[in-house]
Amino acid sequence: MQFQSFCRTGPRLRDGKELVDLGQTIAPSELAFDIDGVVADTMAVFVRLAREHYGFTWMTKEDLRQYDLHACLSIDREVLDELICMTLDDEHTQQVPPMQGAAEVLTELAEHGPLRFVTARIWPESIVRWLHGTLPDVDSSRIEVFATGLPEAKCGILKELKIRYFVEDRLETCELLSQNGIQPLLFDQPWNRVPEAVAFPRIENWSQLGQKVSRYEGPSFF
Repeated sequence: MQFQSFCRTGPRLRDGKELVDLGQTIAPSELAFDIDGVVADTMAVFVRLAREHYGFTWMTKEDLRQYDLHACLSIDREVLDELICMTLDDEHTQQVPPMQGAAEVLTELAEHGPLRFVTARIWPESIVRWLHGTLPDVDSSRIEVFATGLPEAKCGILKELKIRYFVEDRLETCELLSQNGIQPLLFDQPWNRVPEAVAFPRIENWSQLGQKVSRYEGPSFF
């Protein structure tokens, strides 16, 4: 199945603003990021733990076709809840690999101002430590993490931060952001490869995202 990436013409945000097009660049100060599924390959650890601890050797990341894991996996609810909690605990958060290219792009971006991350995690401490370890060349004062507890609460934080573009893997969150004048950039994952996702620019990888960020805010960027 083919999905659109950045398009020169296409749908608009609900408030009438154009979607970002292929020829347009993004100012680093107007950009923020989700963490799990965008910067952190959290589901890689989920799949590994499912195989090692529960014997689900058949499972791959491609089996995770919906964001709601209860809806796409035929696994006892109690077992699945335990697996999710294990994936997000302090110990296993530190084992999550970063998405390929994420650390390099974020390290470059940090030269132009703070990196803003907005996560639906309830407790941010473990993912903050993970970010510091993943970005060792970025001063900790330039890493700002806002934990909302709910995906739906991200919009308010982003508006307060005056963010115009947000990189997100959850389709429902992208829809909410677009309704509120924030341009979502949908980071490609198996759980967002559905027909309705064509309403949003799709980020295939961090290399593509890096090419979309403006160079004018600093001579050393890319």
